[in-house]
Amino acid sequence: MTANNPNKAFEIGASFKVHLVLKLGVFMKAMVMAAGAGTRLRPLTHFIPKPMIPIVNKPALEHTLELLKKHGFDEIVVNLHSYPEMIKNYFGEGQRYGIKIHYSQEKILLGTAGGVKRAGKYFNSTFVVMSGDGLTDIDLTPVLEFHKKKKSLATMVLKKVDARFDYGVTLIDQYNRIEKFIEKPAWSDVFANTVNTGIYVFEPEIFNYIPKNKFFDFGHDVWPLLLARKQPIFGFEMNSYWCDIGNLPEYKRAEKNALAGAVKVKIPGQVKNKNVWVGENTFIHPQVRISGPVVIGSNCQIEKGVTIDSFTTIGNNNIIEEGAALSDCILWAGVHVAKGVQLRDCVIGNQARISENISVFEGSVINIDEKK
Repeated sequence: MTANNPNKAFEIGASFKVHLVLKLGVFMKAMVMAAGAGTRLRPLTHFIPKPMIPIVNKPALEHTLELLKKHGFDEIVVNLHSYPEMIKNYFGEGQRYGIKIHYSQEKILLGTAGGVKRAGKYFNSTFVVMSGDGLTDIDLTPVLEFHKKKKSLATMVLKKVDARFDYGVTLIDQYNRIEKFIEKPAWSDVFANTVNTGIYVFEPEIFNYIPKNKFFDFGHDVWPLLLARKQPIFGFEMNSYWCDIGNLPEYKRAEKNALAGAVKVKIPGQVKNKNVWVGENTFIHPQVRISGPVVIGSNCQIEKGVTIDSFTTIGNNNIIEEGAALSDCILWAGVHVAKGVQLRDCVIGNQARISENISVFEGSVINIDEKK
């Protein structure tokens, strides 16, 4: 992938991709988990659902749907709980992505496995489960081929990480069969650095192990149950990019990685010089200095003397007044940055106004209630 235009690499990869329906002889469906409350990302998730957190000016969920479409998935179920109408209104029935989206709304959270069980009527053959609040460019074709070759009931996609974080840890044998799994272990219980990414492939028989209308979790309940019953379950180790945006440091890391081209995603806007993407109807004064990688959304106004340094994302409908300086920060939609403001290493939520001549530095997060 070229550093200058990751969009081009994404499109080239998609152009020669073998459709999974033809390659595997089955019609593939997927479920995307989008019901989480995102408590570890507060205050950013006080007023929006976690899957709508923007990465390079597109909701995290949108990147997941684009990945699934790229790999031949045409029918996708999305479960909802927190701010469900916000997701429905944005994605609709999926027409603009060339997919069919079904929604499964949970008034009471049922857990990861319970949520999939609730949508079980859609799945009568092999299907994939992914998280709507992660970022990855995984090639799903070899995962599905592995699953079929192993005659697996359930396949867990694994990723080697440098630190444990808050993920389930998995040990596989020489044949890739899962032989040990602990969900979010204590440090004293860590036995491997291969973690559960939350990307799964299942046969519909998995529903025999999930109770109906009951809170049930894949990590805490289903995988230990399958192990105890010695079912054919396997782990596929991925080499592709993967990041769980479950907390603020990981969210900021995913944003930087997308800007740097470390993960293949479609970045909206036209590519300008030196890794700068600019959306439609955006005015940038000739005396603005920009050092990429930078993304600037649509319908923005960037005034004279503004400095925008690397790893900055400016959302749609932003106004950046004269003399402001931005570096390594994420601005969501509708933000108004007044004259002389300095922003560095911070996240500014939707519709915020930053007053004149103040500074917002390392680790700061500003979010407001859009309804007020």
